[in-house]
Amino acid sequence: MNDIFSDFDIIETGSRLANLQSQGKKGGGQASRPRQAWTDTPKTNEKYESYYNDHGLIPKEEQDAFWAALRRELPNSFRFTGSRGHALSVKKTLVDYHIPQITSITYEGNVVEPPKPVPWYPDELAWYMTTPKNVIRRFPPFSSFQKFLVSETEVGNITRQEVVSMIPPLFLDVRPGMTVLDMCAAPGSKSGQLMELLHAGEEESIRKAAAEVEQDTYDESHLPEGLRDYGRTTGLLVANDSDFKRAHMLVHQMKRLNSPNLIVTNHDATFYPSIKLPSPTGEKQPNVYLKFDRVLADVPCSGDGTTRKNPNIWSDWSPASALGLHATQMRILVRALQMLKVGGRVVYSTCSMNPIENESVIAAAIERCGGSSHVEIIDCSKELPDLKRVNGLHTWKVMDRDGRIWNSWEEVEEYRETQGITGLGRLAATMFPPTEDVHLERCMRVYPHLQDTGGFFITVLEKKKEIRAKPEDMTKVIPKASVAAVVEELDKKNRDGNDGSMDKIEALDDIVLPSEGTRGKDATVAESSHQPPYKVTLDEPSSNGKRLAPELETQMPVKRTKLEDGTEAILGDRPVHSPPPSAVEGQEDTTDYPRVGDPKQLDMNIRAAKRKPGLPFEEPFTFIDGKQEEIEKIFKFFNISDHFPRDRFMVRNAAGSLSKTIYYTSALARDILRENEGRGIKFVQSGVKMFVKQDAQRPNQCQWRIQTDGLQLVEAWVGPERTVTLTKKETLRLLLKELFPRLDKNNYLHLGEVGEKVKDMDLGCCILRVEPSDIEDGFRERMVIPLWRSMYSVNLMLPKEDRRAMLLRLFNDSEPVVHTQVKKGPVVGDGEADSSEMSEAVVGDAVTATADPEMVYDEIVKDIPTGKTEEDIIKTENLLRGEEQEDLMAKRETYQRDGDEEDRFNTTV
Repeated sequence: MNDIFSDFDIIETGSRLANLQSQGKKGGGQASRPRQAWTDTPKTNEKYESYYNDHGLIPKEEQDAFWAALRRELPNSFRFTGSRGHALSVKKTLVDYHIPQITSITYEGNVVEPPKPVPWYPDELAWYMTTPKNVIRRFPPFSSFQKFLVSETEVGNITRQEVVSMIPPLFLDVRPGMTVLDMCAAPGSKSGQLMELLHAGEEESIRKAAAEVEQDTYDESHLPEGLRDYGRTTGLLVANDSDFKRAHMLVHQMKRLNSPNLIVTNHDATFYPSIKLPSPTGEKQPNVYLKFDRVLADVPCSGDGTTRKNPNIWSDWSPASALGLHATQMRILVRALQMLKVGGRVVYSTCSMNPIENESVIAAAIERCGGSSHVEIIDCSKELPDLKRVNGLHTWKVMDRDGRIWNSWEEVEEYRETQGITGLGRLAATMFPPTEDVHLERCMRVYPHLQDTGGFFITVLEKKKEIRAKPEDMTKVIPKASVAAVVEELDKKNRDGNDGSMDKIEALDDIVLPSEGTRGKDATVAESSHQPPYKVTLDEPSSNGKRLAPELETQMPVKRTKLEDGTEAILGDRPVHSPPPSAVEGQEDTTDYPRVGDPKQLDMNIRAAKRKPGLPFEEPFTFIDGKQEEIEKIFKFFNISDHFPRDRFMVRNAAGSLSKTIYYTSALARDILRENEGRGIKFVQSGVKMFVKQDAQRPNQCQWRIQTDGLQLVEAWVGPERTVTLTKKETLRLLLKELFPRLDKNNYLHLGEVGEKVKDMDLGCCILRVEPSDIEDGFRERMVIPLWRSMYSVNLMLPKEDRRAMLLRLFNDSEPVVHTQVKKGPVVGDGEADSSEMSEAVVGDAVTATADPEMVYDEIVKDIPTGKTEEDIIKTENLLRGEEQEDLMAKRETYQRDGDEEDRFNTTV
């Protein structure tokens, strides 16, 4: 990857267009048209501008600034990720080194404006910059800054994310120990923020707990609430997406955070299943279901606040988009409130400015849930005070598909009685302002001209009491026309003297739109009218979510899909029907609806879960006995404390075989996975890799190494026999710069304190602790890295991307890593090497990934030039994510069958 901006543009273009084409083939919408360049796109749309200008949505005195902002390109923005301490350290490199360099640059006679922190984001961990991409890409003085962005993005320390997309997780107020649900999570930028908040303070708490245990003074009350599992967070994030492949993209995005407190699921958000919890051992109790402390409902929307990065919206905008999404958005919000604990928070958000998708959805959901006595909008005006926003709307008008304006539902009903439903689309009573005062002014609207952002809408709701949601009142929704309705309306027009034959053709085109099964054919009215009214064709492969992936949030067209009534939506879930009432926490659920555990529902899920062409095989989550011989060997070799839990280890094969990788989960994730096995819940991923089997050079050598993913969780509990402390920069630089530096009885002093300790160690994995110090050659942040002690060398078990990023950040070194050839020699403390042992040699790139599809994809697209045609990009995308998807995904460890796993570091020398 050579360019943090242009490469993301290429990836997103290919993904989007490939997805749009595949949807067109399956009847989900029209074939995609080529994306127009930002400067070539006419930025006018009469209906769009009229709707916001003429009906009180934007104050007249602000309209010029509002539209001027929408017609400008969106500033680039990024966020420092990971634990707070690590994120602050990476940010310090930007502030201390790169910002001073940029402020001295002039371009075309003007001083270049450096990146600036987003004023309302905590700890200044989010930044934006207005310098054009082409200047950064092509102007040589930006080279150092460019390399920094690329390398830190590759390893996940920086993520591209639109500024307004960062808002909802902050208002959710997540703290360690909470249970959190992200209902429409892909691509994962907001889920990443939620996970960071869930783990806040964990690293320090684990070290504190381990120190107290060692001194026999441990008291959990000394730790913050939510971190009392020996310093580990007791919370959980369930991240869901309705599309299977986007759910796996979510896994890929979340992997960098290495959290055992994550479960990824694949369900329709409007009908998300209840998650069963175990009853206390030996007690017979009614079913208990998980209720969440926090729920994020960042729902599918029309995206009319994203025109600054998606210029096609200027030509595509239609009132029908919001009309078609309203019911789906309301159902997702109602289901979110049902699964929420009393006293918990739901944050509802969209990247639309249309009240049909915003205030009307909020009011309708509150009414269905019992009114303001059960659900209340929280006043957040004092939270994030530097975020400029305006209050939610109390009044608005509704525009139908033909652009006509309606002031009330009563007007619609009067028209319907006399004129029929032609052109009304799916108008519903819930789209109009509510009669009850639910404090809609507490909703928050973010407009582009306020702080040079995109348009956005956020509302925070609190559940006051348990709820039983009312069924949707379908009598107050304009129905999709049946054959009888069409004929009756045509007969009435004929009686009034109209030409029946012509009116019939127009009515059929206007009232009964082509459906998935009939689009492009000469469909009969009957064929068209018997399709489900709200089906959304979102089962197609996609690399984008309702927002764009954090690293893909650039000026590309949003992935769109056709609703059954012809409207378009920016991604989202498959709406099905009204969600079921929630079970009251701790009480038996006696509601008469098909629950996940019921045979009918199970049968439906079994059919849906059958392997489809191109999709990988999903191995089960099998928990293992923590006292079995192999686990005992691992704990003995690393001298892991007995206070580290052994009952949370699992493997991804049905037999429970410890063939290659051992995963670790949190206690709550373990309980959920066990209790809901076979109940039809589609779990995609959980747990982090803790131990991975390595090729051994001695028969008595421990083959298991600690994987980087789980290192932060276990390192504080590893005994001193397998730990090495490093304090000098030059020693780390040598280890980063050189693969497999030689180590023998006469050649270890060049490795400093590391060589001194490692020369006497048994072969195998150990932990390198880089500790901060005040010495001139010291570090300012703590780091922990797995180190492999081989027969003739040592090696940091780091991917090449991490090596490059650390060399650049710590030493401003962008030169290639050195591949050392090490010949067979005597082993320190072991006498002469066995003649049967192979000589140490690095063949090719010793840290090259083995068939991970996402990495293969990155390697291929990184060399595509900026001017490459979109058709060629689509071919590349289809090659990777289409015909070869099954083969590539089958090689990922996540899906490995027993005995058939590969590992990118399984090269012992």
